[in-house]
Amino acid sequence: MSDIHPITRRLLWIFFAAACLLMYLPMLVTALASLSRSRFFIFPVSKYSWKWYEDTLSSLQIEQAAIISLIVAVMVAVISVALAFVGALAYARYDWKGRKSFQYLVMLPIFFPQAVLGLAVQLWLNTLGVPMSWHSTVFGQLVWIAPIATLVIAIQVFAYDPAFEDAARDLGATRWQAMRDITLPLLWPGIFSGFLFSLLLSWSNFPFAYYTSGADVTIPEWLHAKMIGGYTPMVPAVGTLSILVGAVMLCGGFAIAYAAKTIAARRRLATAAR
Repeated sequence: MSDIHPITRRLLWIFFAAACLLMYLPMLVTALASLSRSRFFIFPVSKYSWKWYEDTLSSLQIEQAAIISLIVAVMVAVISVALAFVGALAYARYDWKGRKSFQYLVMLPIFFPQAVLGLAVQLWLNTLGVPMSWHSTVFGQLVWIAPIATLVIAIQVFAYDPAFEDAARDLGATRWQAMRDITLPLLWPGIFSGFLFSLLLSWSNFPFAYYTSGADVTIPEWLHAKMIGGYTPMVPAVGTLSILVGAVMLCGGFAIAYAAKTIAARRRLATAAR
């Protein structure tokens, strides 16, 4: 930064401030609307109240939607990471015939609009006679989220040196031991990042849930239904809580990663001290 011209530095800070304003101002407005006592948002807020949060937390419908959203998000994240791990190894680790075609095939769903993919999944499942529920939502979201998780983990795989694995095999380790003691620890940052990414993407995903959830309602679906008909001031309250849940997931993930890194460092020091 010291070599950057002062005018360029100011322009970069202005751009950074404008980007932050555009990203976080809608969230701030939503939070203010959720605290307003009036049914519709009027700025400046004349009276503040926690009424809409109390109504939200006591609503069985919203509670059920939150539980379904959380179940779907966790299942999608776990399955996506499992598929992405083996997919990333095939994508970036090994050189085999058809690798380029496989890479293009993995990336293809990402470039399709989610609404189109959601509709396609719905039509396909209807053709097979599969009933629409949160189970089909898990499958539908995997079509789009698993490739993204694969790319996230593949970034870590590209930086992975196969010589470590080969050295372990030369020292007598089995393929499973080399995978467990060498490959997995080295790829853990990418695997954990892929899990967090998948969890957050699934939690806030609307298009796939809209087409495939049937009678089961997720939080994004509930918000959409209330926005197009039957608006209630609980909408900004639920939206704010949904953002906070996503932030807690992200911060919790960072805390777990930091704790794991600290524990691993202490173990290395203890081993070296012996």
